[in-house]
Amino acid sequence: MNLARVSATGQVTIPYEIRRALNIKEGDKLLFLRRENGEIVMGNANTQALQEAQRAFEGVAEELGCPTEEEIQSWVDEIRYGKVA
Repeated sequence: MNLARVSATGQVTIPYEIRRALNIKEGDKLLFLRRENGEIVMGNANTQALQEAQRAFEGVAEELGCPTEEEIQSWVDEIRYGKVA
């Protein structure tokens, strides 16, 4: 268990073990979620957003008939640079 004290201005120092576990670095934004049972969960918003995006795009490559990473990278290069690798 890790404890943190809240300052008069509402600031909290997140314990090192928690920052490390959540990969929190200076400048990161934190996400606070309230679960149905009232529990509050904190996470790294950057990591959370990436994980949600990965879940949202899961299976899309296969649906588009693009089974390999090389083909995806080729599409990205074509869009970014107007060329095909």
